[in-house]
Amino acid sequence: MRKFHAYAKLLRLAGLGGLAIPPVFGAISVGIYDFYSLSILFVIGALATIFGFVLNDYADVELDTLIEELKGKPLVSGIVSKKNAVAIVVISVILSFFFVAVLWKGKAINDLRFAALTIIAIAGILGTIYNLYGKKIAGSDFMVALSMAFLFLFGALSFSKPNLLTWVIFLLTFNQTLHMNAVEGGIKDADHDFIMGVKNIALAAGVKVGEGKVYIPWHFKAFGLAIRLFSAFLIFIPFIYGLNYEIWQLFVLAVLIFIVLYLEAKLLSMKKFDRKKIRKNISLAAFLRYSIVPFMLISKIGSIAIFLAIFPILWYVALAPLTGVKLFQPEM
Repeated sequence: MRKFHAYAKLLRLAGLGGLAIPPVFGAISVGIYDFYSLSILFVIGALATIFGFVLNDYADVELDTLIEELKGKPLVSGIVSKKNAVAIVVISVILSFFFVAVLWKGKAINDLRFAALTIIAIAGILGTIYNLYGKKIAGSDFMVALSMAFLFLFGALSFSKPNLLTWVIFLLTFNQTLHMNAVEGGIKDADHDFIMGVKNIALAAGVKVGEGKVYIPWHFKAFGLAIRLFSAFLIFIPFIYGLNYEIWQLFVLAVLIFIVLYLEAKLLSMKKFDRKKIRKNISLAAFLRYSIVPFMLISKIGSIAIFLAIFPILWYVALAPLTGVKLFQPEM
């Protein structure tokens, strides 16, 4: 059972409900609603996510052994071998392109699908560079953000030409990933990243941890808040340019945005370094962000949007026990 829990953690099984869904939203943005196609896209998204996270853990295993708190990670503890991690990475790549073939079975490779194939390949390359060399390159968070945004765009290009809604969600996906890695991750790991010789935006900006306290410079706070405010602005662009909406829908989006901004202010204004609280803040903000795009799509998919909004939480609650971790006590 211990080994089973380790593999579930390594694969980020509990988080796939939200992490694997971008290509699904990409397809929905261009009018694709059939369950079969969306399910295949979710599988491709899950495989791409597994590829990225397992490769990242493999690349970081030597550095992670230097940090006491990270010694419970599957590869660091030795419960999962590095050889098996490499096998998972390779299998994920093979299966990803296999399911792309399944998705396009019987369809010609036109210009859009060729672009989609190119985009997902570039996403994989960017993700690989980030995972293998990202800790040596300040600003590499932009690479992984673009990689995830390209995964979203793959879902759209697989079926049709992107529209305004597609590009707005593309930017939202980019912003969300950039913030998650550069801001949230930068603060969460600031106490040990400098020990490991990591070069990232947070450390370059002067984020420091010492004697149980965290110092976050004003310009890094402005960077994090600017990402959030830009996303808040983007959310309403499609409605201004013709996407149908209900008043209650805009109210719900406004409430979600307000809570995310509140959590952002709480994160950036913290003085005491408490990784557990930081993790909870990150997890709550993530679940709220996952629900925003479905609420934007209500006029296209109706009540299914409500299900998609809560799907990542339902998935997490159902599968988190398989990792051996208590609910809403994430290890990351």
